Amino acid sequence: MVSTLGLRPVGEGERRLAPDLARGAMLALIAVANSAAYLYGRPYGIRQHIIEHDLPDRVTGALAMTFVDGRAYPMFAALFGYGMVQIWNRRRSDDEGRRVLKRRSLWLLVFGAVHGTLLFSGDVLGVYGLLGLALCRLLRVRDRILLILAGAWLVPVALSSALVYSTPHGTAQRSFFWSLAIEDPLTALALRPIEWVMTPVGMMGVVTAALVGVWAGRRELLTVPDGLVRRAAVWGPLAGTLGGLPLGLVAGGFLGADGPAAVMALNAAHVVSGIAGGLGYAALIALVSRRIGTRRGPLVAALSACGQRSMTCYLLQSVVFVTLLSPYAIGLGGRLGSAATVALAAGTWAATVVAAEFMRRAGVRGPAETLLRRLTYPRR
Repeated sequence: MVSTLGLRPVGEGERRLAPDLARGAMLALIAVANSAAYLYGRPYGIRQHIIEHDLPDRVTGALAMTFVDGRAYPMFAALFGYGMVQIWNRRRSDDEGRRVLKRRSLWLLVFGAVHGTLLFSGDVLGVYGLLGLALCRLLRVRDRILLILAGAWLVPVALSSALVYSTPHGTAQRSFFWSLAIEDPLTALALRPIEWVMTPVGMMGVVTAALVGVWAGRRELLTVPDGLVRRAAVWGPLAGTLGGLPLGLVAGGFLGADGPAAVMALNAAHVVSGIAGGLGYAALIALVSRRIGTRRGPLVAALSACGQRSMTCYLLQSVVFVTLLSPYAIGLGGRLGSAATVALAAGTWAATVVAAEFMRRAGVRGPAETLLRRLTYPRR
């Protein structure tokens, strides 16, 4: 007989609504953010977003920069840290918990390497794998130390963001993700591993968000939101908006940024405020989930199904974007503007939500999640 030893995956009936609903909804923002990276063939501006002239595209680019760029991945990082605590709390011993979490993180790193090499070098799975390995050593650290580390890490986050994203305005050459503008598929394939290794440098903010997620997971704040969560749901998105709006106006061509120092300051404020915004989004969804309770309609059920299969849906997004937008495939990335690309991203996300709902009704887990579970929780 096949038997599971020690820790086992969470069953369908044991899952909490808030994390799944947050993942399912926020995959829409991931789709919008990632699809923008595929646009090419035009001059690049702030944070390597293409420079556009039509008003609908300029407005769309400004809104995406303000509310999406640098806001979605910190929220997922917080949920990642939150989820690690849930796994840790089910352990029978510290050694067992560390073994399972380390094994899961290592396999996430492998998944990310494959995804980053074959499809999208801006992959986040590998980043979370590295993050998980680091968090394995911090799960017994006191709350105060966690929050001090989270706050202190904002300094290198601001500095790195100011340097990495302060690219020349109006240049025809990409500063990163070169493979997304290469017409030869073999050359793009050769570049992607290099780009994938460089990706964590531009996503250092996940560390702060994940540490806060660990702290929140100890209190189960997504399941039982308190006054702090309610305040975070208001002030987090507000901080994200205030910190992202200046760069959004620059990206849309509504505001100029004079000099490298101004661009660096805007980038630093954008990324740091994005962490607050991402955490605020998670808090807001926690409150919505608490309000929904057990009264889950078709839309909530479908979004939750997507969240339960978030890795599969995330990978499916890359398949669609590579097929439709890459220059060595259909090549729409060289012709579409920001407005059309956001519509494409929203449609892709909606299609994955529908696919996830069909899988839920058929009683089928996402294939990526199934494989990760089998590798993380070995059976005898």
